[in-house]
Amino acid sequence: MDRWQGKVAVVTGASCGIGEAIARDLHREGMIVVALARRENRLEDIRNSLPEEERSRFHVKCCDVTDEEQVKAAFGFVESELGGVDVLVNNAGTAKPTELVKLDNTADIRLTLETNVMGVVFCTREAFNSMKERGIDGHVVIINSIAGHNTPNIPELPSFNIYPATKHALTSMTEVYRQEFMRHGTKIRITSVSPGVVDTEIFPDHLIDIIRANMEMLAPKDVSGAVLYALAAPPNVQIHDVIIKPVGEKL
Repeated sequence: MDRWQGKVAVVTGASCGIGEAIARDLHREGMIVVALARRENRLEDIRNSLPEEERSRFHVKCCDVTDEEQVKAAFGFVESELGGVDVLVNNAGTAKPTELVKLDNTADIRLTLETNVMGVVFCTREAFNSMKERGIDGHVVIINSIAGHNTPNIPELPSFNIYPATKHALTSMTEVYRQEFMRHGTKIRITSVSPGVVDTEIFPDHLIDIIRANMEMLAPKDVSGAVLYALAAPPNVQIHDVIIKPVGEKL
């Protein structure tokens, strides 16, 4: 991680769970972190929990990644105040307990698509162009899911509805980004990190106890460790897709 000392990392969905773990770990590794999320108060709490002398390297911005203008504004701040982004971690994501065949579920389906897919499109576009214009061999990370490789069928849980489709999209997009980055003559790297079930707030309260009783789970720090592993690879090595599961997982 030495090559990233003092460099700028943007982490989306950084107010809790995997995003918080990644933001904290990148900051601990000496990076300047810009933490994006809708809940700015949660971001401020994270920042205030850091040693006072290290808080200047942790910036918080309220940003809904489904809103293209908010994404542009956030990356505009990074460009004007910090000189641009060197590492982007696309972590923001959501899942809604509904079914594809259920009536009146359009809002839940649309939110999942816009957060999990379009949020990555908006943020990666801004980050890539910042890196390219400055001639930086940066790194883009996408927090994917094993649901992006195999559609889960867990009888104890409700339908996963549109969620696996959004994650399958990210699997395909990772390869498309690799090709596009290369076609533009850059050495910017792309990594998809696909964890199994992680103990985070993405699950509604009424489901979390069922999941814990029936499945092994990863901790957010486990996923963050995979991100650090990919970033620490030599510049000529691209860790394209990391799949991590808890020991004993049934999926």
